[in-house]
Amino acid sequence: MLDDYNVVILDDEPEFAELLATIAREEGWQVEASSDPIDFLTQDISEKTILILDLILPEVDGIEVIRALAKRKCYCPLILISGFDNKVLHSAQQLAEAHNMPVIATLTKPFEISRFINLLNDIKVNYTKKEFIHGHSITFTKKELQHALDNNEFVLHYQPQISIASNKVTSIEALVRWQHPLLGLVYPDKFISLIEEHHLIDQLTSIVLTLACNSLKQLHAQHPTLKISVNVTSENIISLKFPELLKSIADTNNLHSKDITLELTESAVMGELTSSLDVLNRLRMKDFHLSIDDFGTGYSSLQQLYQAPFNELKIDRTFTSKMLVDKEAKAIVNICIMLGKMLKMKTLAEGVENKEILAELQRLECDYAQGYYIAKPMCFDQLLAWF
Repeated sequence: MLDDYNVVILDDEPEFAELLATIAREEGWQVEASSDPIDFLTQDISEKTILILDLILPEVDGIEVIRALAKRKCYCPLILISGFDNKVLHSAQQLAEAHNMPVIATLTKPFEISRFINLLNDIKVNYTKKEFIHGHSITFTKKELQHALDNNEFVLHYQPQISIASNKVTSIEALVRWQHPLLGLVYPDKFISLIEEHHLIDQLTSIVLTLACNSLKQLHAQHPTLKISVNVTSENIISLKFPELLKSIADTNNLHSKDITLELTESAVMGELTSSLDVLNRLRMKDFHLSIDDFGTGYSSLQQLYQAPFNELKIDRTFTSKMLVDKEAKAIVNICIMLGKMLKMKTLAEGVENKEILAELQRLECDYAQGYYIAKPMCFDQLLAWF
Protein backbone atom coordinates (compact mmCIF):
# COMPACT_ATOMS: atom_id res chain seq x y z
CA MET A 1 0.00 0.00 0.00
CA LEU A 2 2.91 2.37 0.77
CA ASP A 3 4.02 2.15 -2.86
CA ASP A 4 0.80 3.93 -3.86
CA TYR A 5 1.75 7.02 -1.87
CA ASN A 6 4.29 9.74 -2.44
CA VAL A 7 5.58 12.51 -0.23
CA VAL A 8 6.15 16.04 -1.49
CA ILE A 9 8.21 18.41 0.65
CA LEU A 10 7.78 22.15 0.08
CA ASP A 11 10.22 24.17 2.17
CA ASP A 12 11.88 27.55 1.70
CA GLU A 13 15.29 26.06 2.60
CA PRO A 14 16.41 23.69 -0.20
CA GLU A 15 19.02 21.99 2.01
CA PHE A 16 16.48 21.30 4.75
CA ALA A 17 13.92 20.02 2.23
CA GLU A 18 16.51 17.63 0.81
CA LEU A 19 17.46 16.44 4.30
CA LEU A 20 13.85 15.56 5.07
CA ALA A 21 13.56 13.89 1.66
CA THR A 22 16.62 11.73 2.31
CA ILE A 23 15.22 10.61 5.67
CA ALA A 24 11.82 9.83 4.15
CA ARG A 25 13.42 7.78 1.36
CA GLU A 26 15.34 5.78 3.92
CA GLU A 27 11.97 5.00 5.57
CA GLY A 28 10.66 3.62 2.28
CA TRP A 29 8.73 6.57 0.88
CA GLN A 30 8.69 7.96 -2.66
CA VAL A 31 9.71 11.58 -2.19
CA GLU A 32 10.04 14.86 -4.10
CA ALA A 33 11.58 17.94 -2.53
CA SER A 34 11.12 21.49 -3.76
CA SER A 35 11.27 25.14 -2.77
CA ASP A 36 9.07 26.24 -5.67
CA PRO A 37 5.36 26.29 -4.72
CA ILE A 38 4.31 27.74 -8.08
CA ASP A 39 5.85 24.81 -9.94
CA PHE A 40 4.25 22.39 -7.45
CA LEU A 41 0.79 23.85 -8.07
CA THR A 42 1.11 23.22 -11.82
CA GLN A 43 1.41 19.47 -11.22
CA ASP A 44 -1.26 16.81 -10.88
CA ILE A 45 -1.75 16.17 -7.18
CA SER A 46 -3.69 13.19 -5.91
CA GLU A 47 -5.15 12.39 -2.49
CA LYS A 48 -2.30 9.91 -2.13
CA THR A 49 0.17 12.78 -2.06
CA ILE A 50 1.23 13.58 1.49
CA LEU A 51 2.33 17.20 1.42
CA ILE A 52 4.88 18.42 3.96
CA LEU A 53 4.27 22.16 3.71
CA ASP A 54 6.36 24.97 5.16
CA LEU A 55 4.17 28.04 5.72
CA ILE A 56 7.02 30.39 4.84
CA LEU A 57 7.75 30.00 1.13
CA PRO A 58 9.13 32.27 -1.60
CA GLU A 59 6.61 34.10 -3.83
CA VAL A 60 3.59 32.07 -2.68
CA ASP A 61 3.23 31.23 1.03
CA GLY A 62 1.82 28.06 2.57
CA ILE A 63 -1.60 29.59 3.25
CA GLU A 64 -1.93 30.44 -0.44
CA VAL A 65 -0.94 26.86 -1.32
CA ILE A 66 -3.70 25.52 0.94
CA ARG A 67 -6.22 27.87 -0.65
CA ALA A 68 -5.14 26.89 -4.17
CA LEU A 69 -5.41 23.17 -3.39
CA ALA A 70 -8.86 23.63 -1.88
CA LYS A 71 -10.02 25.56 -4.93
CA ARG A 72 -8.93 22.60 -7.09
CA LYS A 73 -10.74 20.23 -4.69
CA CYS A 74 -7.46 18.49 -4.01
CA TYR A 75 -7.78 17.21 -0.45
CA CYS A 76 -4.33 15.73 0.07
CA PRO A 77 -3.21 15.16 3.67
CA LEU A 78 -0.85 17.77 5.10
CA ILE A 79 2.00 18.02 7.56
CA LEU A 80 2.42 21.72 8.32
CA ILE A 81 5.79 23.06 9.46
CA SER A 82 6.98 26.53 10.37
CA GLY A 83 9.54 28.32 12.49
CA PHE A 84 7.43 31.46 12.59
CA ASP A 85 4.77 31.24 15.29
CA ASN A 86 2.95 28.33 16.90
CA LYS A 87 -0.35 30.24 16.80
CA VAL A 88 0.00 30.70 13.06
CA LEU A 89 0.51 26.93 12.73
CA HIS A 90 -2.67 26.38 14.72
CA SER A 91 -4.59 28.80 12.57
CA ALA A 92 -3.27 27.30 9.35
CA GLN A 93 -4.41 23.87 10.55
CA GLN A 94 -7.90 25.21 11.21
CA LEU A 95 -7.96 26.76 7.73
CA ALA A 96 -6.92 23.51 6.07
CA GLU A 97 -9.46 21.45 8.00
CA ALA A 98 -12.19 23.95 7.19
CA HIS A 99 -11.40 23.17 3.53
CA ASN A 100 -11.72 19.40 4.27
CA MET A 101 -7.97 18.90 4.00
CA PRO A 102 -6.76 16.50 6.71
CA VAL A 103 -3.82 17.72 8.77
CA ILE A 104 -1.77 14.79 10.02
CA ALA A 105 0.51 16.88 12.24
CA THR A 106 2.14 20.25 12.77
CA LEU A 107 5.87 20.67 13.42
CA THR A 108 7.58 23.75 14.79
CA LYS A 109 11.13 24.35 13.55
CA PRO A 110 13.58 23.30 14.76
CA PHE A 111 12.30 19.80 15.50
CA GLU A 112 14.15 16.60 16.30
CA ILE A 113 14.76 14.25 13.38
CA SER A 114 13.62 11.34 15.56
CA ARG A 115 10.22 12.99 15.85
CA PHE A 116 9.99 13.26 12.07
CA ILE A 117 10.93 9.57 11.66
CA ASN A 118 8.33 8.54 14.27
CA LEU A 119 5.73 10.60 12.43
CA LEU A 120 6.53 8.90 9.12
CA ASN A 121 6.21 5.49 10.76
CA ASP A 122 2.91 6.48 12.35
CA ILE A 123 1.60 7.53 8.95
CA LYS A 124 2.42 4.08 7.57
CA VAL A 125 0.15 2.55 10.18
CA ASN A 126 -2.69 5.07 10.30
CA TYR A 127 -2.81 6.99 7.03
CA THR A 128 -2.17 4.53 4.27
CA LYS A 129 -5.30 2.49 4.85
CA LYS A 130 -8.25 2.34 2.52
CA GLU A 131 -10.51 4.30 4.87
CA PHE A 132 -8.14 7.31 4.90
CA ILE A 133 -8.71 8.04 1.23
CA HIS A 134 -12.17 6.57 1.18
CA GLY A 135 -14.55 9.02 -0.20
CA HIS A 136 -13.38 12.61 -0.43
CA SER A 137 -14.46 12.48 -4.05
CA ILE A 138 -17.29 9.94 -3.67
CA THR A 139 -20.82 11.25 -3.88
CA PHE A 140 -24.22 9.60 -3.78
CA THR A 141 -27.46 10.29 -5.65
CA LYS A 142 -30.81 10.85 -3.99
CA LYS A 143 -31.97 7.53 -5.43
CA GLU A 144 -29.04 5.68 -3.79
CA LEU A 145 -29.68 7.33 -0.45
CA GLN A 146 -33.41 6.63 -0.59
CA HIS A 147 -32.71 2.99 -1.45
CA ALA A 148 -30.38 2.73 1.54
CA LEU A 149 -33.02 4.22 3.85
CA ASP A 150 -35.75 1.94 2.55
CA ASN A 151 -33.57 -1.19 2.79
CA ASN A 152 -32.23 -0.69 6.32
CA GLU A 153 -28.62 -0.18 5.23
CA PHE A 154 -27.97 2.38 7.97
CA VAL A 155 -26.62 0.91 11.21
CA LEU A 156 -25.40 2.23 14.53
CA HIS A 157 -22.06 1.88 16.23
CA TYR A 158 -21.70 2.74 19.90
CA GLN A 159 -18.94 4.42 21.87
CA PRO A 160 -19.00 4.25 25.69
CA GLN A 161 -18.74 7.33 27.89
CA ILE A 162 -17.46 7.00 31.46
CA SER A 163 -17.72 8.94 34.68
CA ILE A 164 -14.18 10.11 35.37
CA ALA A 165 -14.73 10.05 39.15
CA SER A 166 -15.98 6.45 39.31
CA ASN A 167 -14.45 5.05 36.09
CA LYS A 168 -17.84 3.43 35.36
CA VAL A 169 -19.74 3.52 32.07
CA THR A 170 -22.65 5.92 32.32
CA SER A 171 -23.72 6.33 28.72
CA ILE A 172 -23.07 5.32 25.12
CA GLU A 173 -23.05 7.55 22.06
CA ALA A 174 -24.91 6.18 19.03
CA LEU A 175 -23.04 6.89 15.79
CA VAL A 176 -24.69 6.25 12.44
CA ARG A 177 -22.88 4.35 9.69
CA TRP A 178 -23.95 3.25 6.22
CA GLN A 179 -23.30 -0.42 5.59
CA HIS A 180 -22.94 0.02 1.84
CA PRO A 181 -23.28 -3.25 -0.13
CA LEU A 182 -20.24 -2.42 -2.32
CA LEU A 183 -18.16 0.15 -0.46
CA GLY A 184 -18.39 -1.33 3.00
CA LEU A 185 -18.76 0.94 6.01
CA VAL A 186 -19.31 4.57 4.98
CA TYR A 187 -18.95 7.25 7.66
CA PRO A 188 -21.44 10.10 8.20
CA ASP A 189 -19.19 12.87 6.89
CA LYS A 190 -19.70 11.31 3.45
CA PHE A 191 -23.50 11.23 3.47
CA ILE A 192 -25.14 13.42 6.14
CA SER A 193 -24.88 16.65 4.14
CA LEU A 194 -26.32 14.87 1.09
CA ILE A 195 -29.15 13.41 3.19
CA GLU A 196 -29.98 16.96 4.32
CA GLU A 197 -29.62 18.38 0.82
CA HIS A 198 -32.15 15.86 -0.53
CA HIS A 199 -34.56 16.46 2.39
CA LEU A 200 -34.25 12.89 3.70
CA ILE A 201 -32.99 13.78 7.18
CA ASP A 202 -36.32 13.20 8.93
CA GLN A 203 -36.42 9.62 7.71
CA LEU A 204 -32.81 8.97 8.74
CA THR A 205 -33.33 10.57 12.16
CA SER A 206 -36.39 8.41 12.79
CA ILE A 207 -34.36 5.30 11.90
CA VAL A 208 -31.44 6.33 14.13
CA LEU A 209 -33.64 7.16 17.12
CA THR A 210 -35.58 3.91 16.77
CA LEU A 211 -32.38 1.82 16.57
CA ALA A 212 -30.77 3.70 19.46
CA CYS A 213 -33.77 3.40 21.78
CA ASN A 214 -34.24 -0.26 20.94
CA SER A 215 -30.57 -0.94 21.74
CA LEU A 216 -30.82 0.91 25.06
CA LYS A 217 -33.95 -1.07 25.94
CA GLN A 218 -31.99 -4.31 25.44
CA LEU A 219 -29.02 -3.03 27.41
CA HIS A 220 -31.23 -2.02 30.34
CA ALA A 221 -31.80 -5.70 31.12
CA GLN A 222 -28.21 -5.85 32.43
CA HIS A 223 -27.39 -2.13 32.82
CA PRO A 224 -30.57 -0.39 34.04
CA THR A 225 -28.95 3.02 34.68
CA LEU A 226 -27.24 3.29 31.28
CA LYS A 227 -28.08 6.29 29.09
CA ILE A 228 -27.65 6.98 25.39
CA SER A 229 -26.75 10.07 23.36
CA VAL A 230 -27.74 10.67 19.75
CA ASN A 231 -26.57 13.34 17.32
CA VAL A 232 -29.27 15.48 15.72
CA THR A 233 -29.08 18.12 13.00
CA SER A 234 -30.35 21.65 12.47
CA GLU A 235 -33.25 20.28 10.42
CA ASN A 236 -34.38 18.17 13.38
CA ILE A 237 -34.44 20.98 15.90
CA ILE A 238 -36.54 23.31 13.79
CA SER A 239 -39.17 20.62 13.24
CA LEU A 240 -42.03 21.39 15.61
CA LYS A 241 -43.06 17.71 15.52
CA PHE A 242 -39.68 16.48 16.68
CA PRO A 243 -40.27 16.50 20.49
CA GLU A 244 -43.42 14.40 20.10
CA LEU A 245 -41.68 12.00 17.70
CA LEU A 246 -38.83 11.42 20.15
CA LYS A 247 -41.19 11.02 23.12
CA SER A 248 -43.23 8.46 21.18
CA ILE A 249 -40.13 6.39 20.29
CA ALA A 250 -38.93 6.53 23.91
CA ASP A 251 -42.33 5.46 25.26
CA THR A 252 -42.54 2.57 22.79
CA ASN A 253 -39.28 1.24 24.22
CA ASN A 254 -40.27 1.91 27.86
CA LEU A 255 -37.47 4.44 28.28
CA HIS A 256 -37.45 7.54 30.45
CA SER A 257 -36.77 10.80 28.64
CA LYS A 258 -33.85 11.49 30.99
CA ASP A 259 -32.10 8.41 29.59
CA ILE A 260 -31.70 10.13 26.21
CA THR A 261 -29.29 12.96 25.44
CA LEU A 262 -29.42 14.82 22.16
CA GLU A 263 -26.09 16.17 20.91
CA LEU A 264 -26.13 19.13 18.57
CA THR A 265 -23.50 21.51 17.33
CA GLU A 266 -23.41 25.26 17.85
CA SER A 267 -23.99 25.93 14.15
CA ALA A 268 -27.12 23.75 14.23
CA VAL A 269 -28.68 25.97 16.90
CA MET A 270 -27.83 29.15 15.03
CA GLY A 271 -29.65 28.13 11.84
CA GLU A 272 -33.14 29.39 12.67
CA LEU A 273 -32.77 30.58 16.23
CA THR A 274 -36.45 31.21 17.05
CA SER A 275 -37.63 27.78 15.87
CA SER A 276 -34.70 25.94 17.43
CA LEU A 277 -35.20 27.57 20.83
CA ASP A 278 -38.90 26.62 20.66
CA VAL A 279 -38.05 22.96 20.03
CA LEU A 280 -35.10 22.80 22.44
CA ASN A 281 -37.11 24.19 25.34
CA ARG A 282 -39.96 21.73 24.67
CA LEU A 283 -37.45 18.86 24.61
CA ARG A 284 -36.05 19.93 27.98
CA MET A 285 -39.58 20.28 29.37
CA LYS A 286 -40.15 16.66 28.34
CA ASP A 287 -37.02 15.83 30.40
CA PHE A 288 -34.67 14.99 27.51
CA HIS A 289 -31.09 16.09 28.03
CA LEU A 290 -29.29 18.42 25.62
CA SER A 291 -25.56 18.47 24.96
CA ILE A 292 -23.76 21.17 23.01
CA ASP A 293 -21.30 19.21 20.86
CA ASP A 294 -17.86 20.28 19.58
CA PHE A 295 -17.89 23.13 22.07
CA GLY A 296 -15.44 25.92 21.27
CA THR A 297 -15.23 25.24 17.54
CA GLY A 298 -18.23 27.36 16.53
CA TYR A 299 -18.50 31.08 16.15
CA SER A 300 -20.97 31.92 18.92
CA SER A 301 -20.49 29.41 21.71
CA LEU A 302 -21.30 31.71 24.61
CA GLN A 303 -24.45 32.94 22.91
CA GLN A 304 -25.65 29.32 22.65
CA LEU A 305 -25.03 28.69 26.34
CA TYR A 306 -26.89 31.86 27.23
CA GLN A 307 -29.93 31.31 25.05
CA ALA A 308 -30.44 27.54 24.77
CA PRO A 309 -31.30 25.13 27.64
CA PHE A 310 -28.25 22.87 27.42
CA ASN A 311 -27.31 20.78 30.43
CA GLU A 312 -24.10 19.21 29.07
CA LEU A 313 -21.05 20.78 27.48
CA LYS A 314 -19.01 18.46 25.26
CA ILE A 315 -15.40 19.57 24.85
CA ASP A 316 -14.14 19.01 21.32
CA ARG A 317 -11.40 16.44 20.68
CA THR A 318 -9.39 19.15 18.90
CA PHE A 319 -8.48 20.51 22.34
CA THR A 320 -8.61 17.37 24.49
CA SER A 321 -6.29 15.27 22.33
CA LYS A 322 -3.58 17.96 22.38
CA MET A 323 -3.90 19.20 25.94
CA LEU A 324 -0.73 17.50 27.22
CA VAL A 325 1.52 18.97 24.53
CA ASP A 326 -0.20 22.26 23.79
CA LYS A 327 -0.59 24.87 26.54
CA GLU A 328 -3.28 26.74 24.64
CA ALA A 329 -5.36 23.60 24.11
CA LYS A 330 -5.06 22.76 27.80
CA ALA A 331 -6.13 26.26 28.77
CA ILE A 332 -9.24 25.97 26.60
CA VAL A 333 -10.13 22.59 28.15
CA ASN A 334 -9.71 24.06 31.63
CA ILE A 335 -11.84 27.10 30.80
CA CYS A 336 -14.58 24.87 29.34
CA ILE A 337 -14.68 22.80 32.54
CA MET A 338 -14.80 25.90 34.71
CA LEU A 339 -17.52 27.41 32.54
CA GLY A 340 -19.57 24.23 32.77
CA LYS A 341 -19.36 24.26 36.55
CA MET A 342 -20.39 27.90 36.80
CA LEU A 343 -23.40 27.26 34.54
CA LYS A 344 -24.28 24.06 36.45
CA MET A 345 -23.68 21.93 33.36
CA LYS A 346 -21.95 18.55 33.18
CA THR A 347 -18.77 18.49 31.11
CA LEU A 348 -17.76 15.64 28.80
CA ALA A 349 -14.39 15.53 27.07
CA GLU A 350 -14.08 13.56 23.84
CA GLY A 351 -10.82 12.58 22.18
CA VAL A 352 -9.36 10.85 25.26
CA GLU A 353 -6.59 8.85 23.61
CA ASN A 354 -4.45 7.77 26.58
CA LYS A 355 -4.43 7.39 30.35
CA GLU A 356 -2.39 10.57 30.83
CA ILE A 357 -5.13 12.69 29.24
CA LEU A 358 -7.73 10.95 31.39
CA ALA A 359 -5.68 11.61 34.52
CA GLU A 360 -5.33 15.30 33.64
CA LEU A 361 -9.08 15.59 33.03
CA GLN A 362 -9.65 14.04 36.44
CA ARG A 363 -7.31 16.60 38.00
CA LEU A 364 -9.25 19.38 36.27
CA GLU A 365 -12.51 17.85 37.59
CA CYS A 366 -14.12 17.13 34.25
CA ASP A 367 -17.21 14.93 34.73
CA TYR A 368 -17.19 12.47 31.82
CA ALA A 369 -14.80 11.16 29.18
CA GLN A 370 -15.03 9.48 25.78
CA GLY A 371 -12.32 8.33 23.40
CA TYR A 372 -10.23 5.52 21.98
CA TYR A 373 -8.40 4.94 25.28
CA ILE A 374 -11.74 3.95 26.80
CA ALA A 375 -13.21 2.22 23.75
CA LYS A 376 -13.57 2.67 20.01
CA PRO A 377 -17.03 2.83 18.39
CA MET A 378 -18.34 -0.69 17.88
CA CYS A 379 -21.39 -2.54 16.66
CA PHE A 380 -24.00 -3.75 19.13
CA ASP A 381 -22.70 -7.31 19.44
CA GLN A 382 -19.17 -6.01 20.05
CA LEU A 383 -20.56 -3.62 22.67
CA LEU A 384 -22.21 -6.50 24.54
CA ALA A 385 -18.91 -8.40 24.53
CA TRP A 386 -17.05 -5.26 25.66
CA PHE A 387 -19.37 -4.86 28.64
